[in-house]
Amino acid sequence: MHLWSGIGLGLYILMISVTGSVLVYRNELFVAATPELSVSQGAGPRLTDGQLAEAAMGSYPGYRVAKIVRAPNPDQAVDIWLSPGKETRGNETRGNEIKKRLFDVRSGADLGNSIPTGVWLVSSLMALHDDLLAGPAGRRVNGMGAFASIVLAVTGMAIWWPGISRWRRSLSVHRGVGWKRLTWDVHSMIGFWSLGFVLVFGLSGIYLCFPEEFQELVDRLAPPTAADAGFRMVDRAIYWLAYLHFGRINGIGIPCSGPGVCDQMTKAAWAVAGLTPAAMFITGAIMWWNRVLRPRLRRGVSGSLS
Repeated sequence: MHLWSGIGLGLYILMISVTGSVLVYRNELFVAATPELSVSQGAGPRLTDGQLAEAAMGSYPGYRVAKIVRAPNPDQAVDIWLSPGKETRGNETRGNEIKKRLFDVRSGADLGNSIPTGVWLVSSLMALHDDLLAGPAGRRVNGMGAFASIVLAVTGMAIWWPGISRWRRSLSVHRGVGWKRLTWDVHSMIGFWSLGFVLVFGLSGIYLCFPEEFQELVDRLAPPTAADAGFRMVDRAIYWLAYLHFGRINGIGIPCSGPGVCDQMTKAAWAVAGLTPAAMFITGAIMWWNRVLRPRLRRGVSGSLS
């Protein structure tokens, strides 16, 4: 069960693991990907919405203005959304996508995409991690994947248990062993030390993918009353699950009280912990190759030669 479910879910776990670790720094990535604000340097009068719409449609014939968004700073570039007109919808060379462009507030010049490429990449990475780029259906699949990761962790611990007299020896990597045994030692050691994180990521992932169903189950197990509404132990546990999934515990008092070394160390720990399922898949795949696939390939080659 552990072997084949791990192999079957391996690529999914690898993707979720790597993207989750990167997204621990989602705020920093958004800041780095956001360019400086484009402010008009001209001295002339600012264009009206009608003049800006005319300039935008002149730059993109066949499109019509769907929205004009001005920034609080009146000199900042204006965000204009353009949707394809009737004559454009059937033109395959132009496509049917809505264009979101920035225009100079004085000259009406096209300044480029209103959503920078870097911001789009980070947003796409979040969508891939959250719902597999498939909306609500993908999020439900993610919830089932989170449940499967808990099953993998529990079955892995059952396999790992070496007995009362030898369990301490299975907490580290041994020297002077072959590379196959070394792979097993690394797999076992990472699995043991990362178990708590994997269970937290799995449980919180189920909650984030099925919040209503999760809350309904909790309410059945501990029905709310007028006296403890909003203050139950299970409510606090759910609150912490959401925070612990992302590693964003800055600002709520435990353990960090604001940006600084503590906050960055917490994020670094979460990023490293998020990569442990990927390491488990890689070492597990190597063991699967050694124990299952390679012997079968050898037997197949021997049979064909005979």
